Amino acid sequence: MPHAGFVRSLSAALGALVLLSCGAGHTAAAPEPERPVVETDGGAVRGRAHGAYRTYEGIPYAAAPTGALRWRPPEPAPRWPGVRDAGAPGPHCVQLPALGPGGPTGSEDCLHLNVTAPASGGEGALRPHPRPRPVMVWFHGGGFLNGSGDAYLPDGPAVRGDTVVVTVNYRLGVFGLFGHPALGGAPNLSIADQQAALRWVRANAARFGGDPGNVTVFGESAGALSVCAHLTSPASAGLFHRAIVQSGSCSTRMPAGAVLPPQEAYEPFVPEQRTTARGVAAAAALGCDRPTGPEVLTCLRGLDADELATPELMRRFSLLSYGNRMLPREPRRALEAGRFHRVPVLQGTNRDEMRLFIGLTLAEFPLPDETAYRARLVRSFGASAGAVEARYPAAGYPTPALAWATALSDASFTCPALRDGSALARHVPTYVYRFSDPDAPNVTGLPTVPGFPYGAAHGLELPSLFTTGAALTEPQRELSALMTGYWTRFARTGTPNAPGSPDWPRLRTPSGAALSLAPGAGGVRPVDVRAAHHCDLWATAAP
Repeated sequence: MPHAGFVRSLSAALGALVLLSCGAGHTAAAPEPERPVVETDGGAVRGRAHGAYRTYEGIPYAAAPTGALRWRPPEPAPRWPGVRDAGAPGPHCVQLPALGPGGPTGSEDCLHLNVTAPASGGEGALRPHPRPRPVMVWFHGGGFLNGSGDAYLPDGPAVRGDTVVVTVNYRLGVFGLFGHPALGGAPNLSIADQQAALRWVRANAARFGGDPGNVTVFGESAGALSVCAHLTSPASAGLFHRAIVQSGSCSTRMPAGAVLPPQEAYEPFVPEQRTTARGVAAAAALGCDRPTGPEVLTCLRGLDADELATPELMRRFSLLSYGNRMLPREPRRALEAGRFHRVPVLQGTNRDEMRLFIGLTLAEFPLPDETAYRARLVRSFGASAGAVEARYPAAGYPTPALAWATALSDASFTCPALRDGSALARHVPTYVYRFSDPDAPNVTGLPTVPGFPYGAAHGLELPSLFTTGAALTEPQRELSALMTGYWTRFARTGTPNAPGSPDWPRLRTPSGAALSLAPGAGGVRPVDVRAAHHCDLWATAAP
């Protein structure tokens, strides 16, 4: 098992990403005389007007997975009478606090989504449009432990990009990724929920002005891992037409000792047998081992949510399982074999991904000198430690901790994403980015670490795409507008390029062509990720 300190720190780091939207709630405004109503296939919903856009929040896309429906695939939501108030988000799914102590919050009755659509000012109806708008469906991050769709306000992509944006809640932790032989394995219900949301989008997008034949799935961190799962899941066929993968890929992994020396290697995709074995052990610990067959599930379903939402169980069941109908193959192997849905892909990482995680643990496990740095290299990379140190010498960085974070960012995020991109590019249009803003606003709520700037750390590109309340400089606002244009053009056409914007080169193997995204003159420019991040080394040194 991972070291307890690591578990707390990693959970905090992943969970902190849901705080990126702090201040992102809708700004209070004078009451409007009208509230737009849209008829969905489940009934009418009454949303809210926000000037240039409309929101419809807390719409059920599946039945509440409670009682006998706990750990079952999502079932259709019952139709409601009259007009449902969609003026506020529904409850988030059961989770533990992102930061600090506290018990579980949220509800198992959480399978809701939120729609943001452009509108003309003051008319109370969706703006007339010669063609339906692209639809962008966002899956939030948080390590499959925390988060909710309403934490992200997508008014920028909706209004400036003229798209319909849907954000989704899905089951988390033990409620979404539990496995047991009585379930027939590990059904990856978090992904099944997302597929149900995509089916809802296919049935209802046109009612909000969207095009059900042009759907882009996009997500960050656990949301990016989710997009990877959809790319390789036979059950997601036909549910989307483009994919954007941010700071998480089919090949993402952290070596042993990456964040804390006692830490096991982290891999987000694991064999189904591992998950079901953990499920048997968990059932025994919960006193549900004596019944056999279906009675085990009856016992487990009779437990209160709080009895299941413990830190240990939520973390133990926060990994996606392969070797089943949902994910027949390990996703990175599926990409290598060309076994994925043929859709254009935009994929990238942040230059300083691992600084978020390392910064949280320096107080407990500091890296004061080259000796400590070398010990960490040996722990994580074994016989390759010398080769890694030669490319990332401590003397070449302001501190050994920054050298360590740089090596891990390349090993765990940047080069694995490029590896996936190269596999994708053999079959579909693929565009790779590197978010490189050295002064990206730290809106995670995590404390500043002296001598260890977060830079372009994990998740810090999100204020460039969503309204977060972050105070952006004028160059950062310009970068935000440019990125929003790239993302929404890709959703519309399958390419981010357009006249007037810096050209984004398409990835063609074996190159590492990508676009570096940073504010200021020359900040948006082509970069060879393979060369800049020593991906030749990580092809052999990475675990």
